[in-house]
Amino acid sequence: MNEQSRAKRALGVVAYLALAFAIAWGSWEALLPKSATANSPYFQLYLLPGAFAPALATFIVRKWVTREGFGDAGLALHLRKWPYYLLAWLLPFAVVAFVLVAAPMLGLGHADLSFASGLTRIAPHAKIPPAVAPYISLILPIQTAIGALIATPVLFGEEFGWRGYLQLRLFPESPTVAAIATGIIWGLWHLPVILRGYEFPGNRAVVTAVFCVGTVLISIIFGWLREKSGSIWVTSLAHSATNAIGGSLTVLLFADPPRMLFTGYLGILSWVPLGLFSIWIIVQRAHSTIA
Repeated sequence: MNEQSRAKRALGVVAYLALAFAIAWGSWEALLPKSATANSPYFQLYLLPGAFAPALATFIVRKWVTREGFGDAGLALHLRKWPYYLLAWLLPFAVVAFVLVAAPMLGLGHADLSFASGLTRIAPHAKIPPAVAPYISLILPIQTAIGALIATPVLFGEEFGWRGYLQLRLFPESPTVAAIATGIIWGLWHLPVILRGYEFPGNRAVVTAVFCVGTVLISIIFGWLREKSGSIWVTSLAHSATNAIGGSLTVLLFADPPRMLFTGYLGILSWVPLGLFSIWIIVQRAHSTIA
């Protein structure tokens, strides 16, 4: 890569980061009331415009700043790569299953498989029809899986930026280093909502650090999915499943807020399965490079 190409890439990265942070943080500051917390009504709705900031930043940079176009953005569906779609969709179930088994073994709480405690905490005034209650442990996982499919276009708002631009441009000679750098930046991008208690309760510095470890691990996995499938839609589905399946089920199964730093989807227990998968990806990539 010549000096001109490096300078163009650096300009694009700086412009992308400035726009992605400014648009998201600006919209959250403008829309979120000062008193709003993660449990406030419409909190998710207030977050939505900022969630599209990475995609908007990517479009602006590709179209007008670097003028490089969208050739490597991964916009094609590549449905022939369907196994990667399936993995992206179902991986959170495996992670949740590990947390489900590991938490009681380590004295970090027992999951409420009826989901009653979690539902009461989230929606204290909601009433489950008696005819539905016996099947809720089956209905909710299916519902979250369907929700992940439906919400995939929303998560494109982030993935088009993180995996469709930044992770390709940072340290292109080393996908692992690029994933680590992107994961840290991506985690810190969430800081305004972390400070309002959106991810885990507890000391904000500790929560931010734990969350950033989680975003590094899933950046390695999402980057690999992007690499293998060639499509940003696979990582959009993976991101959607992380939120809709992993995030929702762990919150519903473990309704004890002080333990969520361990039992949450990107909490400390999830580092084990996500970390093992990430190590496997790194090792496989190293072997293929040597070969």
